[in-house]
Amino acid sequence: MENFNLLVQNKDRIGIVGDNGVGKSTLLNLIAGRIQSQTGQVTIGETIRIAYFSQQIEGLDESKRVINFLQEVAEEVKTSKGTTSIAELLEQFLFPRSTHGTLIEKLSGGEKKRLYLLKLLLEKPNVLLLDEPTNDLDIATLTVLESFLQTFSGPVITVSHDRYFLDKVSSKILAFENGTVREFYGNYTDYLDEKDFEFQQLSTSKSETKEKQVKIKEEKKRMTYHEKKEWEIIEAEIEKIEMEVKIIETKMLENGTDFGELSILQAELDKLNEILLQKYERYDYLSELV
Repeated sequence: MENFNLLVQNKDRIGIVGDNGVGKSTLLNLIAGRIQSQTGQVTIGETIRIAYFSQQIEGLDESKRVINFLQEVAEEVKTSKGTTSIAELLEQFLFPRSTHGTLIEKLSGGEKKRLYLLKLLLEKPNVLLLDEPTNDLDIATLTVLESFLQTFSGPVITVSHDRYFLDKVSSKILAFENGTVREFYGNYTDYLDEKDFEFQQLSTSKSETKEKQVKIKEEKKRMTYHEKKEWEIIEAEIEKIEMEVKIIETKMLENGTDFGELSILQAELDKLNEILLQKYERYDYLSELV
């Protein structure tokens, strides 16, 4: 990844997509602090507690019984509706009471994954990282997880190829595309629709390029005096605004835990991006008159 900046804020729901082997799980490992980046940096807030649901089960002592294993993490859980016992929570996660005394080694692979997930949630994280959860969890467990995530107040970052699941748990997409990471605001279906539209536009554009160039040449009107003056300085204006945007994005990364300052910086960033978009549109218009 080059020239990639990401500021993860409270309640963010981010989906990570891309071909196999492009670095999706590596990005999760960087965020989790399991590996170090060769360049750049990852800054984690002091109060952050990350739970990482990976494709490999970790820390599952199979010699213990289901309920005892979880009671070592917590005896009960406080929720918005009151206090829930471990036994009740196990039932919510599809472990009937008759299985609570079962040795973990007797569980199926899917049940072990479900227990592993429940253990992570009991550790009271405020950030969740999910690496391909649909590969190992059955539909019933995924439904329970989706329900839990609706009440989870912290950020959730999910790597998955499953369109349905990502649509349920993400509102922003990080897409690995040709060696770059593209940020897209919307769910996975929105992103795929946008990609399809871009492909169709590109195909249409290529087939019409010759005809369009001739038409523009024939119909192109001349610049006015004021447009010529505007054209002379617009590139410098765009570069200046782009630099201001980068400065604010850097400040946001440096003030990741100061939510008051972040709110002010976000407002400034939104205003600059709006001005920048107008400049881009104006540049496109003027370039056709040159």
